[in-house]
Amino acid sequence: MDEIPIGEVVRRSGVPASTLRYYEERGLITSVGRRGITRVFSASVLGQLALIAVCRNVGFSLDEITQMLARDVSNLDRAMLSGKADELDAMITRMTVMRDQLRHAAACPAPSHAECPTFQRMLREAGPGA
Repeated sequence: MDEIPIGEVVRRSGVPASTLRYYEERGLITSVGRRGITRVFSASVLGQLALIAVCRNVGFSLDEITQMLARDVSNLDRAMLSGKADELDAMITRMTVMRDQLRHAAACPAPSHAECPTFQRMLREAGPGA
């Protein structure tokens, strides 16, 4: 088994040592032991860190990632993946509307935003109780 010291894992993954120790504490990754005072990891930890990074980038919480990694990593929870994809679809829809509203506000031909019906509608929709 290839063993990689923590410093090499940091260098190859870009994940700080403090984060690696935290992930280990949370049960997301495990070290295979120590060489003196240095933690060492199996080479497979690089793949696990890549998966964690992908999951974090799409919005999974560490608890959700822990739940997924508790299973066989080659057989992830498809329902969780599909649910997160649905959440991203909804977020993309909301963000597209917000982008379009900002573009309108930036280019609005009304003398002021106070006189722009589209901008005023946007404020009402975004306001408290909307």
